[in-house]
Amino acid sequence: MLDVKTIRWLDVRLGSLACAALTGLDRVLRLFRLNAVPRQTPRRILFVKLIEQGATVLAADALGRAIARVGRENVFFCVFDENRPIFDIMNLIPAENVFTFRNDGLSAFAADTWRFMRTMRAREIDTVVDLEFFSRGSAVLAWLTGARIRVGLHRFTSENPYRGNLMTHRVQYNPYLHTATFYSLLTECAWMDPEEMPLPKVLPPTLSDGRLPRFKPDVASLDRVNALLAECGIRPAEQRIVILNPNASDLIPLRKWPLERFQDVGLRLLEADERTAVVVTGTENERAAAEALCRALDTPRVASLAGKTSLSELLALYTLSAVLVTNDSGPGHFAALTDIASVVLFGPETPERYGPLGRNTHAIWARLACSPCVNVFNHRFSPCTRNRCMDAIAVDQVVAAIRALL
Repeated sequence: MLDVKTIRWLDVRLGSLACAALTGLDRVLRLFRLNAVPRQTPRRILFVKLIEQGATVLAADALGRAIARVGRENVFFCVFDENRPIFDIMNLIPAENVFTFRNDGLSAFAADTWRFMRTMRAREIDTVVDLEFFSRGSAVLAWLTGARIRVGLHRFTSENPYRGNLMTHRVQYNPYLHTATFYSLLTECAWMDPEEMPLPKVLPPTLSDGRLPRFKPDVASLDRVNALLAECGIRPAEQRIVILNPNASDLIPLRKWPLERFQDVGLRLLEADERTAVVVTGTENERAAAEALCRALDTPRVASLAGKTSLSELLALYTLSAVLVTNDSGPGHFAALTDIASVVLFGPETPERYGPLGRNTHAIWARLACSPCVNVFNHRFSPCTRNRCMDAIAVDQVVAAIRALL
C-alpha cells in the first residue's frame, strides 16, 4: 500500500508533469473545437474525493444539492477503496454509482485509472466536481472522464500549487470558508457561466447539519457492540459511556493530543461518577496503545474496542454512548451522523474550516499564532516538530466541556 508521503510525492512530481501535458493537449483539442466548453446544463455529475472519510461527511450538503438538481441516480462518486465505508453508511447515492481506486501500488492505480476512464465515458458523465484542494491527481482524473464541464480550484495569479489549466469552471480558493460551504459552492459552480472568472461571484450558502444523513444502526451491529461491551462488564442501559479516541490517523500525526492527558480525563470522569464507564476506540494499529490506556485507568468500568469493530459497529457504539472525546479526525465527523455529543480537539487545523457539522459538537482550539499550519499551500506537510497547539489544550478544559455536555 502506498503511504501518505509517497502519494503526495507522486502527486507533486508526476502529477505536475501530467497536468502540464494534458493542458497542452487540451489547448490543441480546443483549437480544432474538439474539446470546447458547451453551453449545457449538467445531467450526470461525478464528484472526486479520494482521501479522508471525515471530509466525505462534509461533502453531504454538496451531494444533496446535486441530487436535488439531477436526481440521485445521476450522481456519482469516486474514492479510494479504504475510504468507501463511510460513504456506504451515508447511503446518499446508489452503491453502483461509487467508483473505487485500489491503494495497492502504482500498477494497481494505473489499471484502475484506465478502468475509471472507460467507465466514466461509458456512463456519459458530463460534469465533474473536483473536491480535492489543489491535488494534481484529481485534476487529471477529472480531465480523463471526457466530461465537458469540469469544476475545480485554479490558482490564477496566486502562488498556489500548479495543476495546469484542466478545469472549465475555474474557482478561486478561499481559505476563510468552512470546507463544507466550499464543497457546496463548487457544486453550484457547475451551473454558472464559465466566462465569469474567478468563480463563484455569489454569497456563500448557510449550512446546518440538516443535510447530514442520520445513522440508524442495524440489529446485527447493535447486537455485536452490546456483546463486546458485555464481555467487558459494561452495561449501556445502566451506565453513561464516555468514548475516548486518543489517536488521530497517521495522515497528520501532529493532530494527536498527549496520551497521558486522555488518561487524566478518564481518571477524573471515573472518580467523579460511579455511573460513568469509559470505552477507548481506535484502529487495529492503535490497539496496543488503547489497551495500555485501559490498564493505566485500572478499573472494571473501562474497556478497549480498538480494532474490534467495523465502521458501522463503531457508529452503533456512538448511539449507545453519551460523549465522544477525539482529536481532529474522522470520528468527530462520523459522530455528527448520530446524536452523541462530541468534544473535538483541534491544533494544526482549525474548526473554522474543518469543524464537524453536528449540532452536539464542541470544538476546542488553542488558537496559537502558528495554527493552523497544515493547509493546501504546504501540501499538508507542516515543518512543526513539536505540536504545542495540542499541548496548549488543558485537561481542565476538556473535562469541563464533557461535564457540560453530560
